[in-house]
Amino acid sequence: MTDSSWPGALADRNKPESFRARTLQASLTVKDLQKSLAWYRDVVGFHPGTQYDRQGTVYAVALEAGSAQILITQDDGSRGLDRPKGDGFSLHFTTTQSVDEIADRIKANGWTLDAEPADTPWGGRAFRFRDPDGFRIAISSAR
Repeated sequence: MTDSSWPGALADRNKPESFRARTLQASLTVKDLQKSLAWYRDVVGFHPGTQYDRQGTVYAVALEAGSAQILITQDDGSRGLDRPKGDGFSLHFTTTQSVDEIADRIKANGWTLDAEPADTPWGGRAFRFRDPDGFRIAISSAR
């Protein structure tokens, strides 16, 4: 599947399905939970939801942006805190908001984009960046 075909493929409901998911949530293991929480909230604009704790210590926070949800969890270090994260993986969020305004807000909060907003082959606009742990994120407009 090419970049220009996959959004259309998602809209094609005439294809048979053997699996029918309703939502998708991602869980990301982060080096510093509080730093990542502040970054997703203050830089990108997610809203914190449920906090999960063990023995009085917060180890995970659910984050929401519209109907999209991610869970960030504190890395316990058992696999090495400096291991690469997000290789071969990215989170792609679509929005009806202005992609350019979101990118401008992220940059105004001191963050660097991997790719500036640009027109996409499927008729939207998109940009890319990474979170503090290196997880790749793309935000695009719908068609």
